[in-house]
Amino acid sequence: MSRERALYETMVRMRMVEEKIVEIYPDREIRSPTHLYIGQEAVAAGVCAALERDDVVVANYRSHGWYLAKGGRLQAMMDELFGRATGCSGGWGGSMHLIDGEAGLMGTSAIVAGGIPHAVGCALADTLQGRRTVSVAAFGDGAVEEGGFHESLNFAALRRLPVVFVCENNLWAAFSPLAERQPQGDVHRRAAPYGVPGQVADGNDVVAVYEATASAVRRARDGGGPTLLEFRTFRWLEHCGPNDDTAVGVRSAADVDAWRERCPIARARRFVSDEDDRRIRSAVAAEIEAALAAARQAPWPTPTWRPAYYEV
Repeated sequence: MSRERALYETMVRMRMVEEKIVEIYPDREIRSPTHLYIGQEAVAAGVCAALERDDVVVANYRSHGWYLAKGGRLQAMMDELFGRATGCSGGWGGSMHLIDGEAGLMGTSAIVAGGIPHAVGCALADTLQGRRTVSVAAFGDGAVEEGGFHESLNFAALRRLPVVFVCENNLWAAFSPLAERQPQGDVHRRAAPYGVPGQVADGNDVVAVYEATASAVRRARDGGGPTLLEFRTFRWLEHCGPNDDTAVGVRSAADVDAWRERCPIARARRFVSDEDDRRIRSAVAAEIEAALAAARQAPWPTPTWRPAYYEV
């Protein structure tokens, strides 16, 4: 399978999973707050394609895409969304708190910038143990306004740690546009004061994301230290939930429509034939329906304190 076809398939799988979540969410089978990734698929797909299995990712609450792209099990994710004991977090975490240690997805955090220090900690631990792994910290543009971002970037630079800081700049932090929060909106320029290289790329071009990440990963693995990557993209739906927020005046329909025209999946459609596209979508649809059916029959968790700890 070509890399481009694999990237396309990964994005289609993300999109179809989340479209199914949008479809069933009003039925209240999924009770946790859910932050959907639709429109941003190229970032997680391109970044994770540049990683090895042993490399790790720590992401934020817009988590489904990162979980799936890093190799997390769809069944375990669906079970988690349904609050079942067989979920990836034992049914206690919900959409915002996904984890699959075997796949290298070391957690997703509901706290803005909360996962960034964890990714740096993973890099430090692996470095001290002589491993040549790379850690990715994935976060939104709102996180660069938090102290945890700056402290983590500073520490990673001081220790020359193998961390790739990935900012998904979707131009909005919840309900606040970037232009009203930051006088200088080029996130990648925040790296310079720490002596860290920064780069910006089109976050809706999956190949551009892959190439930028592959370069940063090589540098990190070879001992060159951290890099800050800014990928400009856009979420299609509301901050939290399955709805369109243009009707309530949060964002303009014109802005959302303009970004929909730049759909990362549509732009990558040229990588597959019509037959391949049908085959991919048919297989993913069957996988989703099977996962849903199993999640609905999975057992509920037993009240206990033990899921507060993750065995390593």
